[in-house]
Amino acid sequence: MTGNIAHLLLQHVERSPAHLLYRHFVEQAWQDVTAGEVAAQAARWQAAFRREGLQPGDRVALCVRNGVSWVAIDMAALGMGLVVVPLYVDDNPDNVAWCAANAEARLLIVENSRIAAALAKVQDPQQPLPPRVIVRPDADETSATAATWLPQEGGMFTVADVAPGTVATICFTSGTAGRPKGVVLTHANILANVEQCRATNMARPDDLFLSILPLSHMFERTGGYYLPLSLGARVAYARGVVQIAEDLASQAPTAMFAVPRIFERFRARIEQSLESSAPKRMLFDACVTRGFRVATGKGTLLDNMTVPLLRKVVAAPVLARLGGRLRLVVVGGAALDPVLARTFIGLGLPMLQGYGMTEASPVISVNLIEDNVPESVGPPVASMEVKLGENGELLVRGANVMQGYWRNPEATAAVLPDGWLHTGDIAELLDGKIYIRARAKDILVLSNGEKLPPQDAEFAILHDPVFEQVMLVGEGRPYVVLLAVSKETDEKVLIRRANEQLKTFPRWVRVRKVVSSVEPWSVDNGLLTPTLKLKRPLLLKQKATEIEAAYAGSNE
Repeated sequence: MTGNIAHLLLQHVERSPAHLLYRHFVEQAWQDVTAGEVAAQAARWQAAFRREGLQPGDRVALCVRNGVSWVAIDMAALGMGLVVVPLYVDDNPDNVAWCAANAEARLLIVENSRIAAALAKVQDPQQPLPPRVIVRPDADETSATAATWLPQEGGMFTVADVAPGTVATICFTSGTAGRPKGVVLTHANILANVEQCRATNMARPDDLFLSILPLSHMFERTGGYYLPLSLGARVAYARGVVQIAEDLASQAPTAMFAVPRIFERFRARIEQSLESSAPKRMLFDACVTRGFRVATGKGTLLDNMTVPLLRKVVAAPVLARLGGRLRLVVVGGAALDPVLARTFIGLGLPMLQGYGMTEASPVISVNLIEDNVPESVGPPVASMEVKLGENGELLVRGANVMQGYWRNPEATAAVLPDGWLHTGDIAELLDGKIYIRARAKDILVLSNGEKLPPQDAEFAILHDPVFEQVMLVGEGRPYVVLLAVSKETDEKVLIRRANEQLKTFPRWVRVRKVVSSVEPWSVDNGLLTPTLKLKRPLLLKQKATEIEAAYAGSNE
């Protein structure tokens, strides 16, 4: 594989410029885009970058929604040896401004006038933002816009040869606690991970991917952008969260990368539709249970005889709402509830849990269609070394592991002290697969010495639909308190229903108090990262007074 990521596009331009690579929704219709058309857009951006005097190694910050424009800008910058700094469109302006300034970007390309105006208000006078170019401006925008800033003709799309250690991107972590850290990844790091993903033989050139996660996240960028580009597979860019269901139905993708939350919502709608019909519930449960045994090679003769009919009657209408052609979904970015995975696997949709970190470009492991164990995150990808360190922490090493954190040697030394990436996750290695047991920093140690990795208990509580979002607290405390988002406001009811879901856990894992609210934890109110991870420290801080009240009189 060649040294510059942008060669992934150039190979198609040279081989077949009419090859269809993308679909996007423009002017109220879906339109196909060829390799040659993407390259022509990228060439215009390259001409503009050269006009502005950008040199290899200069940083270009990109705060733009998923789409062909994102791809064209990224390919243009990488082709010239520039460093792309992707930023989350839905992040708060203060964070976006801080990341752009920290990376010392020479240019900031933003989605629209609203983002540009918000950034102008929060920028630090001591660290002013670079010049901004707006991709989709308002009609009365007076700042530089892509339509006027870009030359009409860009000439040829060019790709410079780069050394393997050349930096391709500074990708900021989602920042669940404190300021994000800029992960420095080279062309070689990312291309190594693309090759590792290809070696699983799960993605195919004839696939149609639906892109729903932000390209500013390495999970989508490597898996849903560079991987299909390396194969020549097509990618359709979903219009947004609100239209995901419509886009799944109309585009009928065969593959996609997703976070669990998307399928949790879909399953919740299924559960609601089953509430009023006992026969439908019985058939659905039979389809899931028998289908899962068949999918994992443990089906009985009766299972093998009945599952085809059950899937035709029960599963087909459900999967039709996902387009009807999905043959695999890789879920990552957050832990996957095994019950959720079993549901869709039982229905006939391979849902594969993967595991990774931005610091590893990002894929470390992934389950395989022919060997899918939902409780695990699968075997390590090819040439990925793994071992367990002190206290069971997972350590990984490979060509896809980052160079370090941007201008943060202390943080780099903390996670790469010995050439191994210290993931911060407690794991087990069984039968060649990785099982993530907990985040080391998230384990709750109660005042009686009992230890609780909260994730499994939180999953269990969420099986009751009365709970929309939950988080357990109890570090250094005598018992567990539940923070919850629920429309039910009676604390006694919430305690009872939570503990009904915890019956199989040790007796000391019981909820004694609940701090509930109706308002969801969201990106807008700052409690979720743009990739929908819960900012636990921030929620603890926000609810500190109510948490203290819940422990009042506990004789700690």
